[in-house]
Amino acid sequence: MRAVVILFALLIAFLVLKSVQVAGRVEQLAGTPAAVADDQQLAPAVARLNAEFQKQWQAENVQVVDTVDDFAVLRRLSLAMFGTVPSLEDIRAFEADDQPNRIDRWVVKMLQDSRYSDYFAERLARSLVGVEDGPFIVFRRDQMKAWLAQQLHKDASWSQMTKELIAAEGLWTDRPAANFITVARMEDEGLNVNKLAGRTVRTFLGQRIDCAQCHDHPFDTEWQQADFEGLAAFYCQAALSPGGVTDYRTDKDKQEVVYKVVDPGAETGRVVPSAVPFHPEWLPAEGGLRQRLAEWVTHKDNRRFERAIANRVWGFMLGKPLHEPVDDLPHPVDGEIDALDILGQEFRARGDRLSVLIRMIAMSDVYRLSSESNADSEEAYAKQVQAWAVFPLVRLRPEQVIGSLFQAGHIRSIDQNSNPFVRVTKFGNENDFLNEYGDLGDDELLQQVGTIPQALLRMNGRFTAEQSKVDALSAPAQILNFSPDNAAVIDNCFLACLCRHPAVDERTYFLGLLEATSEAAEEKRKANPEAPAASPDSKPTRTRAQVVEDLMWTLFNSPEFSWNH
Repeated sequence: MRAVVILFALLIAFLVLKSVQVAGRVEQLAGTPAAVADDQQLAPAVARLNAEFQKQWQAENVQVVDTVDDFAVLRRLSLAMFGTVPSLEDIRAFEADDQPNRIDRWVVKMLQDSRYSDYFAERLARSLVGVEDGPFIVFRRDQMKAWLAQQLHKDASWSQMTKELIAAEGLWTDRPAANFITVARMEDEGLNVNKLAGRTVRTFLGQRIDCAQCHDHPFDTEWQQADFEGLAAFYCQAALSPGGVTDYRTDKDKQEVVYKVVDPGAETGRVVPSAVPFHPEWLPAEGGLRQRLAEWVTHKDNRRFERAIANRVWGFMLGKPLHEPVDDLPHPVDGEIDALDILGQEFRARGDRLSVLIRMIAMSDVYRLSSESNADSEEAYAKQVQAWAVFPLVRLRPEQVIGSLFQAGHIRSIDQNSNPFVRVTKFGNENDFLNEYGDLGDDELLQQVGTIPQALLRMNGRFTAEQSKVDALSAPAQILNFSPDNAAVIDNCFLACLCRHPAVDERTYFLGLLEATSEAAEEKRKANPEAPAASPDSKPTRTRAQVVEDLMWTLFNSPEFSWNH
């Protein structure tokens, strides 16, 4: 029995060592040949996108910053697509991959990972149904998120997903897309058609018309109150029944269900017919009200639809949308093409798949730029930021902070294949951390300011302490026990936390600490037993474990860890 235990322990040690050894491991990138061919097909569109930015840089005489190395790009991709820094396991595999177009191939690999579909589903759910639990019983946010993840995993068309959301029917549990409708339920008052109309335009067309519910838009003359009312009328026949969401075209008296608006001071409501604010020729003549609205929203000539999702995905990938706020885009101008149109055109041409937008953005010149400005004045830096001549420096979102802390505390990638205990622990820690750290809510792409309580939580909270601790199978323990030497210990700590190797001065400093530990002193004594014994006062008291814990804690609390750069 003892021999079995020893063999099992040796097997575990071998597997751990393979995760942290310098050589790393190279994974077979699924679909690589097809991915390379598809990259070549995307190349002309990416070249047009790059040319659009270069034209702006030249026209405005903006100095463009240098590009970053592949490790920085990998970190950006992992934060954007997984919500965490890359695992040390992935970093070592990436480091060992010496084939051409490494980044482009890894983007394809990441799109096939469940961590991408799960994380992007959460991001999309915020814009579709918000972050709250919603109406009791008739709303299931978890079902909506799971459905979105499933659609993303199979690379479904965004147009088709949009149609299913707007025109959803059935129970919110069996037909998860129906939660887009049920989230608008009001207590004893049915569905809030105004909320549905406003969210439809903001999410799918990228424009804010909520204020037109009560009056004409004060700043945009193209949006009138009548436009909002006409859009809201498309939802007037939707209702909740024992069978879920359904459309009632007639009432119990066999009269057509119509939308009525009661004006201030009026005793009775006026009937408002369903109508679209522009291009009524896109609206099908047949079908239910919501089905017709869905077809109009996703119409192949509706530039607002493709521009809206392109702007949102750009925001997901870079932490900042091309146009802010993300859901208040200017009207597209006939005959004028900008970066959003270039992204949108290729998106449409390739089946309305979000993966096309993600890959184009990741392949673009802008995505490879440094966040370190070379501007010689604040005015010059502001011009760089405005022209996307420097990568935006963006504070990590709350779930990215805790996700990165937890991932850096483990050698292997934390995903659906991880140990159930690890996944349950991660889920519980994330919820507790977000409750204390704060959540951004629906306006997740608004630039945020860090707070003192947030900084204190990272410095003194149990989450940081737990992930820094040399304990059992934690990353610090495995790095300490299985790295071949002190230099490798420091390398692995920096890679796990910051996805980069330490600078010369950083390596020198921490090497000095590791070489001044009690274990190092003992090794020197054994190597030279004839040397005079050190006095008790001069003997090192810190252990290697304490140095590694302090190193991990320092990296976790560094500004570099909590920013996308």
